[in-house]
Amino acid sequence: MKDAIYCTLDGELLRSKSQLLQTTHGCTLTRILALRRFLQMGMALASDPKEIVIIGGGIIGCTSAYFLTRHPAYDTSKHKITLLEASKIAGGASGKAGGLLALWAYPRNIVPLSYRLHAQLANEHGGESRWGYRQIHCGQLTAKGRPNERKETLNGKPSKGESVSLNKRDGKALGKVTAAGLPEDLNWLAPESVQSYYEMGDPDTTAQVHPYQFTTAMAELAALKGLNIILGSVTSIETANGEGVKSVTYEEKATKVSHTIPATDVIVSAGPWTRRVYPPAPVSGMRAHSVTITPSVPISAYAIFTEILLPPGFGNKDTFVKSKRPHNKTVTPEIYARPNNEAYACGEGDHLVPLPKTTEDVETDLARCQDIVDYVSSISDELKDGEVTARQACYLPNVEAASGGPLIGQTGVKGLLLATGHTCWGIQNGPGTGKLISEFVFDGMAKSASIGSLDPRKVM
Repeated sequence: MKDAIYCTLDGELLRSKSQLLQTTHGCTLTRILALRRFLQMGMALASDPKEIVIIGGGIIGCTSAYFLTRHPAYDTSKHKITLLEASKIAGGASGKAGGLLALWAYPRNIVPLSYRLHAQLANEHGGESRWGYRQIHCGQLTAKGRPNERKETLNGKPSKGESVSLNKRDGKALGKVTAAGLPEDLNWLAPESVQSYYEMGDPDTTAQVHPYQFTTAMAELAALKGLNIILGSVTSIETANGEGVKSVTYEEKATKVSHTIPATDVIVSAGPWTRRVYPPAPVSGMRAHSVTITPSVPISAYAIFTEILLPPGFGNKDTFVKSKRPHNKTVTPEIYARPNNEAYACGEGDHLVPLPKTTEDVETDLARCQDIVDYVSSISDELKDGEVTARQACYLPNVEAASGGPLIGQTGVKGLLLATGHTCWGIQNGPGTGKLISEFVFDGMAKSASIGSLDPRKVM
């Protein structure tokens, strides 16, 4: 029989009645009665009819919708869930991220929950084939980049006559990579480039998904249980004279017509656009570029965090588009091998372009994308001789507070919840966040993890 979970008024999660009694020993009668009322309120929350509105169709909004529709108290005859998305589901970072999952990610209070939920979701819904879930190795690589001598055509394909790696290593090369600590099956890195390697995570602690496929699958599965998805930009959240939220107004994307829908509970999960919807939220956006490449030959399942020392004059050769800025001496692109012979690579972030109106208006700097291609090509023939299939950009949400993010929970306005500011770990922490949001809505508190440190009220 599984242990019951109890919660003190301070939000501390306990696993036995004896712990609860020890914690409350010596409490005043007033405090004990308050605890009883708190628990009764949770039961009332689950039974009251609800008009739940989720703002934002990224990973956090979609996983929140999924777990709300799976909560034991959810009843389609009594509860209505609407998701409002300004452009399209997974149109931002949730469709353009790397999709790395790790038990060593942060914050520690929700990572184990979310990592476990990823595995459960994949098992229940065929995630291996549906959204590319698999366990992988992850490592940190230091390397010396080779001079960039590649030329590309405008469609990103290699020019005619380019050589294709035969993926072979002679004895000298094998000795070099072995001395550097490189695993034998990590055979798509140029031996002459490798300086050192150490493992950050193995298949017991590290996995991956395809972000776009995972996010859209969560939305589809929630829709099967009653979620209503509307494409429209939220213009205001209305409150009822101190009585909490009462409605949400949005402009429909297709018609530009304004509509107002009733709301008892509103979840703001708009990522870097959160402040546009709810100005008190200290959330900003940082632009990040990435590319996807079809390698010249299939590559093994590794996620690699790199530190590449570039040779003098790197990037002066004619490529797809010349960079308009000098290269740093050392660069740190990340490379994730994906199923179906795809590699994802991302570079550094920037704040050069303000956050646009929607994900559809994000400006992609092709020179920055080409930098990423050139950097990873400098250490891998398989990537250098592959085909670039996407050049893209998105904005990551950052919490502007010393405590960092994410922010998950109540805002001080009755019925208004925040679930935002997940930085680069949104895909990893999406299921855990969605689970907790479902508990806030139907139970009145977070039950699956102790997240007092993530309380939005601490930074607003």
